[in-house]
Amino acid sequence: MNNLNHFTKIPYICFFAMFILLQACSSRPIQNFTEINVSHVSQATAWEIQGKLAVRTEQDRFSTNLYWLHTPWQDEITLTTMLGTTVLSLTRNEDVATLKIDGKTYHDSDAQNLLLRLTGWSIPIDTLPLWITGQLSPSDVVIERDTAKRPIKAHTKDAHSPWQVHFKSWQQQSGAALPRLLDVNKDDVRLKIQVSQWQALAPSNTPASNDSLNLSQGTVSE
Repeated sequence: MNNLNHFTKIPYICFFAMFILLQACSSRPIQNFTEINVSHVSQATAWEIQGKLAVRTEQDRFSTNLYWLHTPWQDEITLTTMLGTTVLSLTRNEDVATLKIDGKTYHDSDAQNLLLRLTGWSIPIDTLPLWITGQLSPSDVVIERDTAKRPIKAHTKDAHSPWQVHFKSWQQQSGAALPRLLDVNKDDVRLKIQVSQWQALAPSNTPASNDSLNLSQGTVSE
């Protein structure tokens, strides 16, 4: 049973309001990290994004605010409604994934399996950090590039049911180019992700490189 169904029944919540407390997180401190500029997204030791996520499957059509904090050792994803209500939060490290949803907490060694089991969403959590930042995994095949040699369309090498990735538009954030809007599709799963703000982060005890500088944290605007 999909634990998210009852959220889609609330009539006064307009669900386009896609791994995070959009308003609250604009002032949320990221301890032990410094905000930096980078010339390429791959130079960021860690990052955080704020934006929107829309998920469509055969059973659901669901849209939320998205916050994602990605570090080398942990991912923290939170989805909220436009009114600030937390729909779910997913945290994972090398040992365990923890999903909080509908007032309950669940654990699993695999974040993707945990999310699929409790929400019905088959979402590529392992690869999304690359796609969100406009990068490709070794299992991806580029179908089309733009004039700046950035990928426009790509898919995974899985011949039976590959993920299709469409980088629809690009932007500059923290000094680097990354997607503003991307679609990720496979079978009956359709994800639309809008990145409103991406902030590159580095450990606060690591000196910034010559092409990096500290930034003051801003707010997200649509």
